[in-house]
Amino acid sequence: MSQDFEVVKLHFGKGERPAQILGHYANRHGLITGATGTGKTVTVQVLAENFSQLGVPVFVTDVKGDVSGLSQAGKAKDKLIARAEKLDVKDYKFEGSPTVFWDIYRKYGHPVRTTLIELGPMLLGRFLELSDVQEGVLNVGFKMAQEEKLALLDLKDLQQLLTYMGDNAKDVSNKYGRVTGASIGAIQRRLLKLEQQGAEMLLGEPAISLSDFMKQDLSGRGIINIMDSRDLIQNPQMYATFMLWIMTELFESLPEVGDQQLPKLILFFDEAHLIFDDAPKALLRKIEQVARLVRSKGVGIYFCTQSPGDVPESILGQLANKVQHALRSYTPKDKKVIKAAADSFRPNPNFDTAEVITQLGIGEALVSTLEEGGAPSIVDKVKIAPPRCRMGAATDKERQTVISRSPIGNKYDADLDKDSAFEKLQERQQKIEEQKRKAEEELLKEKEAIAKEKAARKTSTRRKKDTVWEAAGKTVARRFGTKIINAVWKSLFGGRR
Repeated sequence: MSQDFEVVKLHFGKGERPAQILGHYANRHGLITGATGTGKTVTVQVLAENFSQLGVPVFVTDVKGDVSGLSQAGKAKDKLIARAEKLDVKDYKFEGSPTVFWDIYRKYGHPVRTTLIELGPMLLGRFLELSDVQEGVLNVGFKMAQEEKLALLDLKDLQQLLTYMGDNAKDVSNKYGRVTGASIGAIQRRLLKLEQQGAEMLLGEPAISLSDFMKQDLSGRGIINIMDSRDLIQNPQMYATFMLWIMTELFESLPEVGDQQLPKLILFFDEAHLIFDDAPKALLRKIEQVARLVRSKGVGIYFCTQSPGDVPESILGQLANKVQHALRSYTPKDKKVIKAAADSFRPNPNFDTAEVITQLGIGEALVSTLEEGGAPSIVDKVKIAPPRCRMGAATDKERQTVISRSPIGNKYDADLDKDSAFEKLQERQQKIEEQKRKAEEELLKEKEAIAKEKAARKTSTRRKKDTVWEAAGKTVARRFGTKIINAVWKSLFGGRR
């Protein structure tokens, strides 16, 4: 590969040779795996702070809270200094990295929101766990909103849209495709459940600008964005949807940049298996496409999970930079997983990869990254470099200090409630109801007029009958005399004429 820039190497440990990621291959994605407690979090910290030092912004999900230690200087310990020297870590010192905290639930960082429009029907369908039929109805709703310029921003917009579709199901079905009350009701019940779980905090405005994840501080270091996910991980579908949204939004919004000395952004997604669990085939194809193409936008994605088997093979084949911490072999299934993990590496003639995976200590890993030319390196048993930051969580007070100094400021703190589909559909429904009311009033007036006309005709007919009888009486009187008439009249009408 020809290039007109100096190769930058990110050094993060050492085995038989230095463990390093070449800067221009850092966007070829990566995988960090291993059993709980084997050192994955520290590896993420080491990689994140090294990317930051090179000026590359980082985004990392923090499901346990301990990644937040990136914001704080580590505690000076002789054994860490000695390890850094042994592993040839240059300019090692204890320091924190420039950090911005984020939190969808707004407890431990700046709010993060997106809109329904940006999320789209496919991810929303996954979020709501809809059936194919229900997702079809959701697609009809989004199509209708697009064509009729109804801005879908938050949950109340979608709820109002569904209500409108239900009230006008016949017209909507004729124009956009069949919708049923049963499907609409099912989606509404799912929305109610999500609302109870706090999903409305993710949906709304001001929506996050992804450019705010791609900043440097005044010294040129990449800012590390830490998404506190301790509460979010309690809702796995919401967590997975959020990660998928970031990937697709970056893919759709960033321009092509080709090969660069360093990536524009690196993402670390912990508990990455949640992205793929129970994902329909259409969504998996979308993830595969995004993972394959987003690297040309200058973005690298590093999935963190317990086992390589948590990631579909179509995605796994695109992850070039691999760090495998220890796996434990307790069952036949575990042995299959270990063998599959070992087989994914380029063999090292000096050891049995599958055997070494079970013998790795804390802070050790099997590593394979792309060499110059793009070929994967031979797997190496590596000791991971010590982090400069704290190996543990920041305190609430330290976190609040970082937030108070954040370059983001209060940009996202206050909710906005613009006129959107909710207001427009309410107004439209009110007009429809007013038209119905007027039509009903007109119909009632028409019925009353018809009734009056019938009553008038009836009265007129009765009067005509009375007139005929009276005329007949006079005629008979002239011919037969009054006595006879009076007698007839009395017998007919009960009285004297």
